[in-house]
This record gives sequence, C-alpha cells and structure tokens, in this order.
Amino acid sequence: MSDVSERASDTYNMLYKKQLTKEQALQKLTHYCAYQERCHSEVKEKLYNLGVWKKDHDLIIATLIEENYLNEERFAIAFAGGKFRIKKWGRVKIKYELKQKQVSEYSIKKALKQIDEEDYLKMLGKLAKEKYASLKSEQYLIRKKKTMDYLFQRGFEGELVIESIKTIVEKK
Repeated sequence: MSDVSERASDTYNMLYKKQLTKEQALQKLTHYCAYQERCHSEVKEKLYNLGVWKKDHDLIIATLIEENYLNEERFAIAFAGGKFRIKKWGRVKIKYELKQKQVSEYSIKKALKQIDEEDYLKMLGKLAKEKYASLKSEQYLIRKKKTMDYLFQRGFEGELVIESIKTIVEKK
C-alpha cells in the first residue's frame, strides 16, 4: 500500500514541481560547480533533477563553460589525481570511471598523464608489498594470486602488476 502511495507522490511531484527560470537554474548551478569540479553529465543530471526545461539545458551548460565554472579537462585532472592519491586507484580503473562519466578521450589521456610515473610505481609497489605481507598464512601460489587479484581490482595494468609481484617474490 505504501509503495503505491509513494509512487503516486513521486509522479505528482514530477508533474507539478515548480519550474525554475533559466536565471534561477544558472545561479544554482554556478554554486554547484563552484563548490567542486563537475563533469558535463553531472551538470545535466542536476538540471534534470531541478526540473529545468530541456530546451534550456544547452544554453545553461554553454554559459557555465564560458564563465569557466565547467571545464571537462580540469574535472578529469582533479578526478584522476584524487582517486590516485586518496583511493589509491590505478589508471585502468580511473579511465573506466571517467568513461562512465562521459568524459572525452582527450581529457582522459591528459588527466592520466598528470599522474607522475615514479609515484605511480611506488604506490603499486607499496600496495603489493602490504597485501602480500597480509597473506602470510596462505600458500605461496594462493598468496601470489590474491595479491595480483587485489591489484587488478584496484585498476593497475597487468604488466606492472606481474612485475611488482616478481620483485616482491625475488626479495623473499
């Protein structure tokens, strides 16, 4: 019974929600974009959720780009850097997530170039050592496989993962 009333309520809200003017929507979105870097798809989603007319979407997005509130390249660089430093993601996972957000291939490549190769390899080595050490009770091959799976899941490239595992095993 409550599911039906919730759906009816949602439908009512969607049909009778107060429409924002272009100016009101633009003001809300400037704050939205100024708070944190955003990609185009996030802004489109926000416009849709605010109930802005479809015909106004392109004009509002164009204005945000002109006023430098919305910059896909800047978003991609910030996203890639953050996910690498904070979440310790590899390039494969970062690239996948940026594609999910409909970021252009050019911006993705530029963002991934911003990740320092030396830092990237250090991070991979550190994660590999920590994971391998945490599996002390496991058999050698299982330990190796679980470490590799962990690094693949984090989004690191196959060749680099294999190389880092070799380095760890040789040191033992």
